[in-house]
Amino acid sequence: MYPIREPLNSGYLRVSDIHEIYWEESGNPEGVPVIFLHGGPGAGASVACRGFFNPERFRIIIIDQRGCGRSRPYACVEDNTTWDLVADIERVREMLGIRKWLVFGGSWGSTLSLAYAQTHPERVKGLVLRGIFLCRPSETAWLNEAGGVSQIYPEQWRRFLAPVAENSRHMLIQAYHEMLFHEDEEVCLTAAKAWADWESYLIRFEPEEVDEDAYASLAIARLENHYFVNGGWLQGDKAILNNIGKIRHIPTIIVQGRYDLCTPMQSAWELSQAFPEAELRVVQSGHSAFDPALSEALVGAVEDILPRLL
Repeated sequence: MYPIREPLNSGYLRVSDIHEIYWEESGNPEGVPVIFLHGGPGAGASVACRGFFNPERFRIIIIDQRGCGRSRPYACVEDNTTWDLVADIERVREMLGIRKWLVFGGSWGSTLSLAYAQTHPERVKGLVLRGIFLCRPSETAWLNEAGGVSQIYPEQWRRFLAPVAENSRHMLIQAYHEMLFHEDEEVCLTAAKAWADWESYLIRFEPEEVDEDAYASLAIARLENHYFVNGGWLQGDKAILNNIGKIRHIPTIIVQGRYDLCTPMQSAWELSQAFPEAELRVVQSGHSAFDPALSEALVGAVEDILPRLL
């Protein structure tokens, strides 16, 4: 990955009566514009995310989506839908005077990248996507209902079940929704920590014990659950796949970890079948963009797509 440079500019953009989102730009002001869309929903973007792009050749735009990271208010789900986020991306582009840009997104960021590109194909130079997630019920059930990835980490799954009453364990996403938005703050924070701790095992190829502060877990837990309960505000299981015709002309590289337990290979394969013009690159890695093999592949994908954008 490339060395991290400090932002040239940063600030807050008011996008609704409730929300202000954090934005920053770094790299070369005259370079090819690229926007980095983080995962979650609710994960926020880290400083390290700048490192996927050559700062001499790219104008690097990073935002924290509504309710997470440095955006305000924290962990707020009101006025917070996929289509609100798509509109926010457009507001940032217009604010910065960018005509077209490369869109780079992983995990939930791949969902948002595809939704944005299908809504505003005329504004997208290219797509680099990682860890494909289409926000379908089958994918969210794999993550947070019994019988999916729970079979890989049974000990950690038991901890995920612990805050949930036994008679509610047949619908865990809904049970967590009730706890994460409970009027008792202790109930909320206990649920948030359990949700975030469980996800932490699915991110890295070699999991590490994570002891996240409960309050720091609130945005990722609440926002993910909020989006999962609402099906990402997408119109059916095949909403994104059925609209690929709108973006077939856009240069696209998909980078997928073969052993990704968070967003398994199946969705990347289905996307590549619906979108044969896109190049699918399979890497022997897990889910995290910062796994060495995956980060190397992502940097390579950005370099390889650059000549097609000029």
